[in-house]
Amino acid sequence: MKKIVLLVGFLYTLAPVRAQDPSVAGAQSLRDKVLDDIQKNFTTKTRSFDSTVTQLDQRMSALDKSINESKDVREKADKLVLRVQAVEEKQKAIEQNELNIFQANYQSAMVNLISMEREIKPLVLFNSTKAFFNSLSETGNPMNYDGYTKWYNSYAAFVKEKKTESPVLNVTSNLLSFASGFSKGVPVTGPITSALFSSMTTYIDNIGKKEKALKTKSEEMLTLTMKISQFNFDNSQIENEWEAITTELQDLQKKYDKSLKENLGIIKVSQADFNNNFSRQNDAEQRYQYLTRVRDEAARFVSNEKKSNPKEWRQAAYVQMNDVQSLKQRFGQVTFRISQNLLKYKELFDKYRADPQLGSRIKDLEIKMKDLQESFDKTFDPLEYINSANRMYKV
Repeated sequence: MKKIVLLVGFLYTLAPVRAQDPSVAGAQSLRDKVLDDIQKNFTTKTRSFDSTVTQLDQRMSALDKSINESKDVREKADKLVLRVQAVEEKQKAIEQNELNIFQANYQSAMVNLISMEREIKPLVLFNSTKAFFNSLSETGNPMNYDGYTKWYNSYAAFVKEKKTESPVLNVTSNLLSFASGFSKGVPVTGPITSALFSSMTTYIDNIGKKEKALKTKSEEMLTLTMKISQFNFDNSQIENEWEAITTELQDLQKKYDKSLKENLGIIKVSQADFNNNFSRQNDAEQRYQYLTRVRDEAARFVSNEKKSNPKEWRQAAYVQMNDVQSLKQRFGQVTFRISQNLLKYKELFDKYRADPQLGSRIKDLEIKMKDLQESFDKTFDPLEYINSANRMYKV
C-alpha cells in the first residue's frame, strides 16, 4: 500500500490551505464572482468599442460620399483630413480594444492561477480517502480475519521446529524472518507466496488424522491466504496507476509553484502578501477584495508593458497565460485519471463480493468507496475543469 500512502499524502499537500472555506463550492463561487466582474467590465468596454467603430464607420462612409460628390477642391481636402482623423480614431479604438482583451485575459489567468490553490481541495477528500485505503489495506492482511492469527502462530511454530528437516521449510523460515512484518500486515503477494503456500501445504500434510478440526481449519486458512494473495495482486494493478498519478501531481505542483512565483513577481506582489491575505485568509470578503486587487494589478501590468515596450508588449502576458491554461488543463486531466482509477475498484469488488471469506469486507469497502466517490464528485468535475480551461480567454 506504499504507493497509495504516497498518493494520499501528496493529495493532502497538493493545495496547502491552512484555513479552508466551509465548502469547495464557496471557493469556486468566489473565483467565479471575480471572473464575472472581469467579464462584465470587458463586455462594457466591448460595447463601447463596437459603438465607437460603428459611428466612425458611418462617419467615414458619409465623408467618402461627400468627397465623391464634392467638386470643391478645398472642401474635398478638408473632408479628407476629417476622414484621416476618423481612420486614426478607429485605429486607436482597435488598439485600445486589443489592450482590453489582453488585460481581461491576463486578469483571468491570474485569478484562475491564484484560485487554483484553494480550488483543487483534496483536503476535503482526506477523511474518506483515509478510511477507504485503511480498509483496503486491512482487507489485504489475513491477520485481520477471524482465527487466522492463532492458526498462523501454530503454522509458524511448525516451520521453525521442522526447518532443518526440509529445504522448503528452511527457505520459508528464512523468508518469514526476512519479511518479519508479515504478521503485521505485509501484503501476501509476490515471490514469497510460492514458498509460503508450499510450506503451508506441508504443515497441513503433517497434521495427524485425529486432528480433523485443525486440518479443516488449516485448509480454510490456506484457501483464505491464497484468495488474499490474488486480491492483493489484482489491487496492485490499480496501485500502479496511483504511482503514475502521484508522479504527475508532483510535477504539476512544481510547475504551479513556479508559475505562481513568476506571476506574483510580475505584478509586484510578494509571497508573504499572498500567504497572509489569501492563502491563510479565512474571510471570504477579504479574499474577494484581494483577488480584485490582484486583478487590477494584472491589468495595470499589461497597460504599463504596452507603454514601455510597444513592439513586444503582448509577449510577457501571453507566455504566462499559456502556462496557466496548460496547468488548468493538466489538473483537469489528472483528476480525470483519478476518477477513472477509482472506478476500477468496482471491477475488483465485483470479483470478490460473493466470496464467503472476503465478501463481508468487500461490502464494507464498497460503502467506503461510495463515500469517497461522492466526495470526489462533489469536489471535482474533471471534464468541466478541462472545458473551462479551454474557454478561459477572449479572442
